[in-house]
Amino acid sequence: MNKFHVTVLALLFAGSAVLGAVAVTRTTHLGSAATQANNSAVAARAKQLTVYAAKLRQELKARPPALPAVPKPAPVSPPVVAAAASAAPRIVYHQPPPIVVTVHKHHGDDGSDGGGGGGGDD
Repeated sequence: MNKFHVTVLALLFAGSAVLGAVAVTRTTHLGSAATQANNSAVAARAKQLTVYAAKLRQELKARPPALPAVPKPAPVSPPVVAAAASAAPRIVYHQPPPIVVTVHKHHGDDGSDGGGGGGGDD
């Protein structure tokens, strides 16, 4: 590498270092501004919550009136459905017997001369 290339690379590295330093300082400055805005938003929300808590304490002190007494229900006559259910016919289910179908295929292995020689699958 000759001296010209070394000088160009050194200048590029120096320029990137300067740009990086500028970016870091801007980022930290933005971070501090955002922190201040965040603190003010938290303070406003805390004030709202304090007001709401005071309102809830006030509501707890003012108790609602007592509920009226629940009336007793009228007696219910016994259901007539029980007599009708006992007179229902009895249903008995019988499972049908299984249907077995046997199909014999000649494979030529029973010793008979089946015309196809022997041993081959059809």
